[in-house]
Amino acid sequence: MYRSIINILQLGKKELFSLRYDPVMMFLIVYMFSLAVFQEAQNAVIGVNNAAIAIVDEDRSQLSLRINDALLPPHFQEPKLIDINDVDSVMEKGRYSFVIDIPPKFQADILAGRKPVIQLNVDATAMSLAGTGTRYIQQIISQEVMAFLKKDEFPQMVNVVTRVRFNPNMETTWFQGTMSLTNNITLLAILLTGAALIREREHGTIEHLLVMPLRPIEIMLAKVWANGLVVIVAASLSLLTVVQGALAVPLIGSIPLYLTGAVIYLFSVTSLGIFLATLARSMPQFGLLTMLVFVIMLLLSGGNTPLESMPEGLQFIMQFVPSTHFVSMAQAILFRDAGIDVVWPDFLAAAVIGAVFFFTALLRFRKTVTLTMS
Repeated sequence: MYRSIINILQLGKKELFSLRYDPVMMFLIVYMFSLAVFQEAQNAVIGVNNAAIAIVDEDRSQLSLRINDALLPPHFQEPKLIDINDVDSVMEKGRYSFVIDIPPKFQADILAGRKPVIQLNVDATAMSLAGTGTRYIQQIISQEVMAFLKKDEFPQMVNVVTRVRFNPNMETTWFQGTMSLTNNITLLAILLTGAALIREREHGTIEHLLVMPLRPIEIMLAKVWANGLVVIVAASLSLLTVVQGALAVPLIGSIPLYLTGAVIYLFSVTSLGIFLATLARSMPQFGLLTMLVFVIMLLLSGGNTPLESMPEGLQFIMQFVPSTHFVSMAQAILFRDAGIDVVWPDFLAAAVIGAVFFFTALLRFRKTVTLTMS
């Protein structure tokens, strides 16, 4: 037992030294946990920001001018007045995301109690912007019409008070920064462990290990702890310097608890990286496999789209993917200040899935070792 621990530690040190002299991997680690997190958080627009909008004002009334003046930055650019005959051409060229057509006698119809129709043309190629922006515009038009008619004459039957929790200003940066960090942990953990095994196979050093009194499980554990250590250190620095520092995201939860969950999660994804490396015969094949698996984990784990909005069958399947539980625990801890009493099911699920991945990878690794020796 003592000899196995020493072997695992020494092999792990060898992994760290090999990584140190791999400039491409070192650059990738630094980039993914610094500039990549910052740029994605700053530039990935989920809401409506600086959307291009045009207005066809066929009424030229006081009310239509009020609607024009109410479409303000930073959500919208200054509205441009265009002719009705130009609507199709400007939409086809992608010059505007929204074109509002205010019909003739719009104000007169409103004052007469009729219900005129405003046409809103939306470029839905940007789906998130289209959906959210449509709601914004509908709300703005409704508010301006009620203000024009003096809404005290038309009292609301229900007073709806909205309370926004965990992100009161609804800042995209707060959410996107932490989710970007979470996704990069997944990608780097898979890449580092898998690439380490592929690199040894291509350089012929795996044969050197096989002639030594080492067991496959010792080689695997060394790669798991060494590469996991690199990722958790880089993620910790990124969380403190980029997310909390440069992006100024106020994380209210326990960072040590989050990092504990990250360590458990890294056990799963590093094992997954080794498993994928045993399936691939070369680094390009491994890269393609990694991207295929990562994209599925990225899109379906709940980081970009809420898990509950997916089909029930898909929700059930994703419970067997460790990234689903890591995203859940990360959001709960960092945003909602959840304690271990809330997130322990995710911790347990990630550990169990990690154990399954590890022993499956071990079986594949032993088979690979046997084929290499023969």
